[in-house]
Amino acid sequence: MVATSTDIVRLRRGLTLPLLLLVAWEASSRLGLVDPRFLPSIEDVISTAKREIIDNGLTGQLGSSLLRNLAGFLIGCVFGVSFATLVAVTRTGDRLIMPTFNGLKQISLLAWIPLISVWFGFGEQAKVVFVALAAFIPIALNTYDGIKSAPADLVEVARALRFRPWQRVTRIYLPSALPAIATGIHLGLIYSWLATVGAEYFLAVGPGIGGLVIAGRERFDMALVMVGVIILGLVGFALNRLAGAAEARLLRWRS
Repeated sequence: MVATSTDIVRLRRGLTLPLLLLVAWEASSRLGLVDPRFLPSIEDVISTAKREIIDNGLTGQLGSSLLRNLAGFLIGCVFGVSFATLVAVTRTGDRLIMPTFNGLKQISLLAWIPLISVWFGFGEQAKVVFVALAAFIPIALNTYDGIKSAPADLVEVARALRFRPWQRVTRIYLPSALPAIATGIHLGLIYSWLATVGAEYFLAVGPGIGGLVIAGRERFDMALVMVGVIILGLVGFALNRLAGAAEARLLRWRS
């Protein structure tokens, strides 16, 4: 795909603030305006990143976080779409389950950590469950709204043609809800990455970028902490762009 002049201008505008922050960071470090123990120089951060990649397996730490994120995200997708579809297309589920779900979704995600740790322990299983819960909520909500917004005339046609329940779901409800489902999956991917970091930070320390940040905090190695924070931001940005591109490609038929 060839970049247009509009894309180039947009890229320049998007890079302006990050570049200014980098300049301010480097200037404050060089001029001694900030204690390097609290804000290390960019050179120290880069050397720490090289050390972690070569000696301490930083790529393996990142791979562990991404695998944990992918596992939880996929579980959340399957359960979110299935749950929302079942609730939305059945009158009993819509009346009995959805009000309770709307109440439970108001609870902060971090508030579930004590229960998850009791039910699933503090290991890998608990982390994946926490990530899956983070992805499940936006996917379920958007899928439900998409199915409930299915065109009434199509639903009437399906009834007139005596479609079976499974035929209504596969031919009417899910195709109509596809844009909403894509939006939910986009949000679920973002939330699952945030939850991956939270799970690594609040549950048992293990391989992962969250554990890297904790190690830097405990050793008061702010360069190591900054390496972890930068990686978390870059991966989150990349996942957001990837999800946006996939969503646009999946829904290009709407235009």
